Amino acid sequence: MSISHAPPDSSGPDISRISTSTTGPDTRSDDHAPLDLVPLVPTSSRRTRVPRWLRRTTGPLVLLALWQLLSSTGALTSDVLASPGRIAHVGWNLIDDGSLPSAMGTSLQRVAIGLLLGTLIGTGLALVSGLFRIGEDLVDAPVQMLRTVPFVGLIPLFIIWFGIGEAPKVAIITLGVTFPLYLNVYAGIRGVDSQLIEAGESLGLSRWGLVRHVVLPGALPNAMTGLRYSLGIAWLALVFAEQINADAGIGFLMVQARDFLQTDVIVVCLIVYAFLGLLADFVVRTLERLLLQWRPTFTGR
Repeated sequence: MSISHAPPDSSGPDISRISTSTTGPDTRSDDHAPLDLVPLVPTSSRRTRVPRWLRRTTGPLVLLALWQLLSSTGALTSDVLASPGRIAHVGWNLIDDGSLPSAMGTSLQRVAIGLLLGTLIGTGLALVSGLFRIGEDLVDAPVQMLRTVPFVGLIPLFIIWFGIGEAPKVAIITLGVTFPLYLNVYAGIRGVDSQLIEAGESLGLSRWGLVRHVVLPGALPNAMTGLRYSLGIAWLALVFAEQINADAGIGFLMVQARDFLQTDVIVVCLIVYAFLGLLADFVVRTLERLLLQWRPTFTGR
């Protein structure tokens, strides 16, 4: 049994020619027509966009509405916590008589002085410890020991050493600011890539040039993070500092309100603390965006 194949010069019909000939002129003209491209839209962009400011304010507004609802129904009595309307009324009265702006000015002055001193001390110690091995041997161990001591526990010693004036209050804030800034700046310096140091040396940079153009820019992100931590601790330290026989400041208003069981005034002072802390954090984040424009980072989706 044999299988025969058609010879190459077979006179049989050419299928390709038939298929081509069967297609009309309209089909051939379509071959040269431009294709319609359908743009691909990501799923995330097809979703309805909600403004970010609205998303960020939804949580506090819901909490405020729940608070007002509990106060209106009597589930939350005024002896435990005053209603938002009552707190807003008391806050306006404190602003109108000038007591709240005066207290805010005094507290801001204490935080500013303590933050400045703590920044200078913490950054200076971190530079000495991070840039020099002998500085690390001399500075890092004592700082780590003092860091583990709660700064609130040092208030009695500060009262004995500095009295009951402004000095112990500023000292507490300074101590609270120093350690977070020291740790972050030190970690930033020691976290600089050694290959960048070698590249700078190969380009002929001096020791000061390496510090200025390589080490300090590399440590700047950690330094800004440490500054944000330090600001949060500064306001926390202020709350404790203004309990030391204070005659002015937001803490003084809270002590007076505590003695007269005025929960509305206490809540007003707490809201002021929170507002000032958020404002300071916003300033630092803005400064961080301006100083770290050279470092693109992931900002979320």
